[in-house]
Amino acid sequence: MSRAYTAAELAESEGLELRGDGDTPIRRVAPLDRAEADAIAFLALASHRHHLATTRAGAVILTAEMAEACPTTALVSPNPHATYARIAQLLHPRAHPPAGIHPSAVVGEGCRLGAGVSIGANAVLGDDCVLGADVVIGAGSVLGNRVTVGDDSRLVASVTLCDDTVVGRRALLQPGAVIGGDGFGFASDDGHWLRIPQIGRVVLGDDVEVGANTTIDRGAIDDTVIGNGVKLDNLIMIGHNVCIGENTAMAACVGIAGSVTIGARCTFGGGAIINGHIEIVDDVHVTGNSMIVAGIDKPGLYSSGMPLMGNREWRKNMARLKKLDELARRVTELERDAEK
Repeated sequence: MSRAYTAAELAESEGLELRGDGDTPIRRVAPLDRAEADAIAFLALASHRHHLATTRAGAVILTAEMAEACPTTALVSPNPHATYARIAQLLHPRAHPPAGIHPSAVVGEGCRLGAGVSIGANAVLGDDCVLGADVVIGAGSVLGNRVTVGDDSRLVASVTLCDDTVVGRRALLQPGAVIGGDGFGFASDDGHWLRIPQIGRVVLGDDVEVGANTTIDRGAIDDTVIGNGVKLDNLIMIGHNVCIGENTAMAACVGIAGSVTIGARCTFGGGAIINGHIEIVDDVHVTGNSMIVAGIDKPGLYSSGMPLMGNREWRKNMARLKKLDELARRVTELERDAEK
């Protein structure tokens, strides 16, 4: 745990208005309804406002509108969630393993290691890898040949970076991520499948985060490219030659077929499925469990799939859905008769 900060120090670090006791010591973050006197909480949603009156937090981050009802020290922010994220990073800094190479690690020929690099137990680096300053390669991780990892990036544990993969600066790759495996490339030949060599790379930009057991396939010919600031949750599948724009975020279990181009600042809810060879423009937001089978050329919020309902109601609706085509034909016939 880091040292304690006063509420006044935290407010000053974020350029926020402070209301209340600036000497309140803060050591950690905690939920609004379970925080103690040494913790700071945040309130962003009106639906959680009922917890404010009884909170025991030493300080709360909230908007000016909600601050009027705050019974403790308040840090007034136009974006409490983002302010909380920055303060949480300050109070709970990520530990950096000591620099050095574990005796059980294997480092190939021609590798170049920057200052402060840490390589954990049983990690394996192929030949001609380049690691920037303060890179952390966690235990059991495997880097193929000619892999490049930028400054301050971290592979937590058991991460695989296949040959020629490029990772930018300040990336965070969670356990089990596999970057640069072969894409699903086969040609049909008289009932048999012929493997197509996948000769592209995967290129991750700066500040990219990849969740546990997420896979990103190398390009078939051109590269698979993940833009700066992209955030990928756990168990996501990204096919070959996909290009994802800057600061796009995806929740768990999204599946993206090959050769999809996605713009910047998009968001995809959990379980969304994206058909191959389509383009999605900037600022598109897709709700969970949606199926995207065609390109999207206008920004906005999109949904598909059927919301949960009682089984009896669902059965009735499905029975009627089967008759939809017949109903459409009857409506067309009635319209023709009405025009006569």
